[in-house]
Amino acid sequence: MLTGIRIVFLGGDARQIEVIRKCVEMDASVSAAGFDKWDAPSPGVNLELLSAELLGNADVLVLPTVGCDDEGNISAIFSSERLQLLEEHFAALPKGCIVYTGMAKPYLRSLCAKYSLKLVELLNRDDVAIYNSIPTAEGALVMAIQNTDFTIHGSISMVLGMGRTGFTMARTLQGLGSKVKVGVRKQEHYARAEEMGWMPFMTGELLAHIQDVDLIFNTIPGMIITAQVLSRLPKHCVIIDLASAPGGCDFRYAEKRGIKAMLAPGLPGIVAPKSAGIIMANALVQSISGETIIRGDE
Repeated sequence: MLTGIRIVFLGGDARQIEVIRKCVEMDASVSAAGFDKWDAPSPGVNLELLSAELLGNADVLVLPTVGCDDEGNISAIFSSERLQLLEEHFAALPKGCIVYTGMAKPYLRSLCAKYSLKLVELLNRDDVAIYNSIPTAEGALVMAIQNTDFTIHGSISMVLGMGRTGFTMARTLQGLGSKVKVGVRKQEHYARAEEMGWMPFMTGELLAHIQDVDLIFNTIPGMIITAQVLSRLPKHCVIIDLASAPGGCDFRYAEKRGIKAMLAPGLPGIVAPKSAGIIMANALVQSISGETIIRGDE
């Protein structure tokens, strides 16, 4: 239970609604800014405006999955007004306050460090990343089906990267009857891919494995699908880039060649916001429960 813990939420999308509901259910004292367009707010949530006074009482501050940009702007689809986290807001947070987000950009990291605030990035947790890989894979399949005129079954798919998302993506494609090639960067990943029945290769040898590929799912954030790679791909090949923006594909050259290439970060919040929100909510509650909350007023 989170009885007595004061949690302030700032902005977010449908995932954040699930997180808020979970914290209320766990008996936290919950306030939220950036939700004036929330049609049916949960009982027990105090909807307020962003202010130094609001943050001054927080034991925990929860930001959206992508906390804020490098000017402090927070994505808040349920807000009619711009939500911006300024330095004065960080200064108002109590010293023992813990700041949670999915992933933090330099602006958020630097100001948390400046004011000695503990910052927790939930997407760095293996369990969260693994659970999130499920709606990511499902969303990528939806995009693939919508943008092709052939079945996944019998196609030749390529997954670049065998991290948490790449592994789930390859296994899902295999389950649908696709012949799966997997580009890896580590020998242990090569061995695991071979054991799974996939066709592994080292990413340095990518050019030798692309001539017959129907679908590419990229999870590697660095530029890997270069103009040189694109020039050798079949024109019917569809590329779905699941890496963080700006992705790992030369989208300009792909368009020039007439190859469909789509950047698709943040799929869990788009295709399955309820499930993605529950994943984040469980991780947040578990993390807060393991923390010692130190209040400035104690």
